[in-house]
Amino acid sequence: MKKVYLILTSMVLMFSMQSNAQIIKAEIRATGLTCSMCSNAINKQLKSMAEVANVETDLNTNTFTVTLKEGNSLTPKVFKEKVEKAGFFIGSLIITLKTEIIKQEGYIEVNKASTSNAEVQIQILDKGYVTEKEFKKLSKSLHNVVTYTSNNEDDFHIKYIN
Repeated sequence: MKKVYLILTSMVLMFSMQSNAQIIKAEIRATGLTCSMCSNAINKQLKSMAEVANVETDLNTNTFTVTLKEGNSLTPKVFKEKVEKAGFFIGSLIITLKTEIIKQEGYIEVNKASTSNAEVQIQILDKGYVTEKEFKKLSKSLHNVVTYTSNNEDDFHIKYIN
């Protein structure tokens, strides 16, 4: 009976650790925008998420800085879906997240960083998270990363920014 209790306790702890995993901030540079109404469509999609605390928009660079509420369990996939639902594409996605997430989630590091910080900034390099031109260039330089061209929606190839 004690073994069962220990196993159940371990499982609860393991799942509760994942629920603490969180993205703190996302910087999305969108492509295809031509006017402020385009920007407004993306803004509405991002603000519709319950996990979003604030969205700041820079119309000069078509960048949306999304600050998220603590304790969220979002993945980069959600931002891609929201931008595409508004009718646009992501040209660049830079996320600030807790370092331990990278080990727990489906993040695949293409450059190594010796970071001891609690938070880290990363760029998602997969198709749909960079421009088509950038993806072709990355495909050539990351040809030794077997999973890169497989387009698995749950794997996120990352490059450390800081």
